[in-house]
Amino acid sequence: MRIYPAIDIKDGKCVRLLQGRFSDVTVFGDNPADTAKKWESLGGEFIHVVDLDGALKGRGVNEEIIRGICAAVSVPVQTGGGIRSMEDIKSRLNCGVNRVIIGTKAVSDSEFVKRAVDEYGEKIVIGIDAKDGMVAVEGWEKTSDFTAVDFAKKMESLGVKTIVYTDIATDGTLQGPNVAAMAEMVKSTGLDVIASGGVGDISHIAALKDTGVEGVIVGRALYTGNVNLADALKAAE
Repeated sequence: MRIYPAIDIKDGKCVRLLQGRFSDVTVFGDNPADTAKKWESLGGEFIHVVDLDGALKGRGVNEEIIRGICAAVSVPVQTGGGIRSMEDIKSRLNCGVNRVIIGTKAVSDSEFVKRAVDEYGEKIVIGIDAKDGMVAVEGWEKTSDFTAVDFAKKMESLGVKTIVYTDIATDGTLQGPNVAAMAEMVKSTGLDVIASGGVGDISHIAALKDTGVEGVIVGRALYTGNVNLADALKAAE
C-alpha cells in the first residue's frame, strides 16, 4: 500500500480544509514546492496535489505552483482541481505531473472521461468524493444522483483504472477514515482505490491496509504531527 502525502493549494499557500468547507481553512505553509520537497526527503513516493481554487472556479488557477512542485521533486505527482477540458488535462501534464484527477466533470460528462482515457490511459484518475454515499461535485458544494459505488463501476466500464475515493464527512477531522466504505469500494470494483479522508493516526493506516486499497492520502495528520511520514510508510509496507 502506498502513502500519498497531500498538498492542497489555496491562494498560493499550502492549506487544509475541514470537511471540504472553504470557510474552514488552516494555512500550513507559504511555499507548496518546499512542502513537497520535505515530504519527498522523508520518504514520500508520490505527492497528491489539489488546486482548491481551481476546484471552486472550474479552471486551473495554480498551475505555476504545480509546475514548481514538479520541478522541485523527482517523485511522481498527481493533481486535480478544476479539470474541465482536454486542454486542462494537457496543460497539467505539461506542468510535469504524472496523473491528472478528474472530479466534477466526470460526473456530468462520461464521454469526456472516455476521450481522456482513450488518449492518456492510466494518467487519468477519477476523483470520487462522497457525502453520505452519494457523489458530491463542484468543490463539494453540490450532491449528484449517483451512489459512489455505482459511479465507480461506470468509470471502470470506460477504462478507468484508478480512483481517489474521499469520504467528505471524515475529511480533515483526524477522527478515522470510513473503513467500511473503502472496503465496499474495493470489493465492488476491480479499480485501484486510493483512500482519502480522516486519517489521524497510524492505526487508521493499518485499518485501511486490511481493506485492500492501493494507497492512502494523508493530509492534515502530517501537518499537525499526529502522523510521522516514516511511521506511516512502515505501517503501509
